[in-house]
Amino acid sequence: MTLTKRIAALLLALLLLVGMTACSQQIEAPQETTGPHICPVIDPYVGVSKEAFYADYTPACCNQDAEHRSKHGLLSGLLEVPGQYAQEAQDRPQEQGQLVRNTSAVYLDEGNTYVVLDSQGDEVLRIHRAGGYITLEEVAAYMYAFGGESLPANYTTKKKSKPQSSPWGEYLRLNHSKFLGNTSKYPYEPELPDISGCGGDLEYYEMDIGTTGTSTPGYAPKPYIKGNTVTRGAARVVYARQDLNGNGTYETDELYVFYTHNHYNDFREYLNYYGGWGEVFGNMTGGGEYSSTTNANPTPYVPTAYADFSES
Repeated sequence: MTLTKRIAALLLALLLLVGMTACSQQIEAPQETTGPHICPVIDPYVGVSKEAFYADYTPACCNQDAEHRSKHGLLSGLLEVPGQYAQEAQDRPQEQGQLVRNTSAVYLDEGNTYVVLDSQGDEVLRIHRAGGYITLEEVAAYMYAFGGESLPANYTTKKKSKPQSSPWGEYLRLNHSKFLGNTSKYPYEPELPDISGCGGDLEYYEMDIGTTGTSTPGYAPKPYIKGNTVTRGAARVVYARQDLNGNGTYETDELYVFYTHNHYNDFREYLNYYGGWGEVFGNMTGGGEYSSTTNANPTPYVPTAYADFSES
């Protein structure tokens, strides 16, 4: 390490100390988080270079820390850019032959921090409303917890934007737009639960997931961002989170998060725990031709059972 880098790292450490901010959260997913967290009152990132910040990186310890970071275009979550395919947990609970979706909703910090559990009900990581996130697990959990109310701070609703014009740089992510799910127009798309495009009540939205590349036909096998170029690829999170009955809560049939790695041909449901991904369903799963309107054969949505993992 050069003398300049050593000085920058020391400066960052001193600023964190001055702000009474020692973020003790050391997360290497899927390990659980332990220990107390002291949130920064004073913004400790003023004048800190991104190089110094990421040289000795730890995820945000609370929503206030995440808010400070986002002001400077600094991430709050894990740094690993995901691959094309969702990584499932080794243990995915089942009941009567169906995979189980976790129904617990553990919020902290006046509802601004969401606790992500593993399949055993143990805490793995925390998602902060004010934070920026790039991994599939964290973005899916964010939308499950806060979708329809806010987006990860590094996301823009635009489909065209340049990294160099954003404080987020390589961690910029694009797109938050309505997903109609019109299977008459796009017969290769499987019908998502109660989706408005098929006469249902739920309005779904889609957002990009930046991956390391893709093997999907018609999409260049390039990283999401390289320099000032964005290659959006085929990976999307598609979600619905809508209080249809107006009772102030989101029932299981009002809240769905899905991941498609191949541009709406196949989907997997996020089951609200780390590595919790449902069975794949859709066109390619059914043996259909990719994105074909004449030779499509999407398999239907695979229902899940429900259980509260926090009580396990």
